[in-house]
Amino acid sequence: MARVYRTKSGDVWDQIAKEMYGDESCVSFLMANNQEHLGYFIFPEGISLRVEDLPEDESALPEWRR
Repeated sequence: MARVYRTKSGDVWDQIAKEMYGDESCVSFLMANNQEHLGYFIFPEGISLRVEDLPEDESALPEWRR
């Protein structure tokens, strides 16, 4: 079940991945689920990002993450 993360001014992708998944290496998964926001490197306040559950099936993860 997806959660929503609302950005704070100054948030960056890897920091959000660390906070939401406990591991900044999940950043590509977070980005893949929020492609409409890929233009941001440093977020302004108030952007809603979808935080999907990590897949239990490891084949859905990128090769380097398995």
